[in-house]
Amino acid sequence: MKKTKTIHSSYTRTLFYLTFCFFLTSCGISKSIHHIPDVKQYPLEVPKVSQINDSTFSYNQNYLTKNKQQLWELYIKGNPLQLGYNNGALTQSLMQKQEGIFFSKVEGFVPSKFKQRLLRGFLKWYNRKMYLNVREDYQAELYGLSQYSSDQYDFIAPKYLRNLYLHGAHDIGHAMQDLAMVGCTSLAVWNENTEDGDLLIGRNFDFYVGDDFAKNKLVEFVQPEEGIPYMSVSWPGMIGVVSGMNKEGITVTINAGKSKIPMTAKTPISLVTREILQYAKNIDEAIAIAKKRKVFVSESILVGSANDKNAVIIEVSPKNFGVYRVQNTSKVLCTNHFQSEAYKDDKRNQKHIEESHSEYRYEKLQELLQEEKKMTPEKMASVLRDRSGLKGEKIGYGNEKALNQLLAHHAIIFSPQKKLVWVSSNPYQLGEFVCYDLNEIFSEKGLQPDDFSKSELNIARDPFADSEEFQNYELSKMYGKEINEAADDKNTLLTNGIIPSYQSMNPDFWLVYYQSGKYYFSKKEYSKAKEAFEKALTKEITTVPDRKNVEKYLKKTLNKLK
Repeated sequence: MKKTKTIHSSYTRTLFYLTFCFFLTSCGISKSIHHIPDVKQYPLEVPKVSQINDSTFSYNQNYLTKNKQQLWELYIKGNPLQLGYNNGALTQSLMQKQEGIFFSKVEGFVPSKFKQRLLRGFLKWYNRKMYLNVREDYQAELYGLSQYSSDQYDFIAPKYLRNLYLHGAHDIGHAMQDLAMVGCTSLAVWNENTEDGDLLIGRNFDFYVGDDFAKNKLVEFVQPEEGIPYMSVSWPGMIGVVSGMNKEGITVTINAGKSKIPMTAKTPISLVTREILQYAKNIDEAIAIAKKRKVFVSESILVGSANDKNAVIIEVSPKNFGVYRVQNTSKVLCTNHFQSEAYKDDKRNQKHIEESHSEYRYEKLQELLQEEKKMTPEKMASVLRDRSGLKGEKIGYGNEKALNQLLAHHAIIFSPQKKLVWVSSNPYQLGEFVCYDLNEIFSEKGLQPDDFSKSELNIARDPFADSEEFQNYELSKMYGKEINEAADDKNTLLTNGIIPSYQSMNPDFWLVYYQSGKYYFSKKEYSKAKEAFEKALTKEITTVPDRKNVEKYLKKTLNKLK
């Protein structure tokens, strides 16, 4: 590959989202900037962390350790303020690294000082009510956690507010899902649909903020002073829940719905689901908690319950609320559109079904469950790892119409009645699924770091992760970035073999031909551009807008050839 100019990065959808979140935290002076939660009511002992070995740390029966699958496991207990301090003290280096990864993504895309001032003025107003919509105990926990944040980013916002606002980053990512890759899939099956009749739940969390962001996954086991002990999977610095289960067998997973870009911040959805795990013992209690919180994006919360031996989808948005319950069947499927009666006339939801990849993945779930009549954890992992299209069609690796889009932060499987949970390890959801038993972890016997997982119940690594095809896919992502950059820069030329090589690495994926066509178009090689765009149109294109975009480029190319 020959370059006449060095290009550092491109303005991708995800980075645009990150830039927005960067400014979300850049809130200057406002009424809320002076808010500090009242933490005097909570007894506190500042943790003194002991290092047991290279990857295990402890403080007063609180632990952080890294397992052989490279998952970090955190166990913390105490009152809200103490939870925050214990979390921060144990994960400080990881949390600061995560913060650095996040902000390094946007450093090169900060607009002029003038634009910063304009945007900050808007965002002072945007964030003015967030702290009013977050529980005081969670604010206290965030305050404790924030004491271990990096000083490096204090120019953006004070540590506490920075941590608070970053808990809304997930919501903004979902609201801006046309700009950030978000397409989660979840399902629950029970009775005749599982081998033992027990409730079984699986989900892919397709929230992509770059490969580095997903490296340090954190499996948290939290024993709060009040409420129910629970586990969750996310990243260092996060006290909210995107996937989790409590000791009562209540599970929560969240899937994006179609939202307008929110105009004011309220309760981050991950703190709503955290509250459900900490305080709900059944579905009705989960619904009651969700109903009383004001959210600022549209989201589906799939709730499973051991006590009810059932699952429902709570569908929330700023102006509507619905609950989807199945009738005469023992399975619930959830992608990224709403299904309850409350949203049947919602035009935004209807358009999303027609134009996005959500309905396609929903149909794929139905197809796989027809093939697998009696689900087990191993079969659930196979469903979550499926890379094919409908009827087994090859649609290319990384296609968002696949259940496994090869970008997941994590996948997770719950067996609520047995209190077992399986968490995927890198890469994506292809690595070994590590099993945890909440009955043992939250028992009275006293936990040691080597007691976290039940390795005999782990689910094996997907052989695809070690295949040449997977290596080619990973390489094709790098090529794709360079080709996009070359298309955007008049002075960058690629050597002749690059484009054919790139296409051969992922030959069934429409995007490789679209990106190739854009490169050829930018270099005025219109015959080659025409061939690439026409080839893209023969593949399974992700969304209606994507197809229209390819057609638009083809039309422009044909006009150039006239």
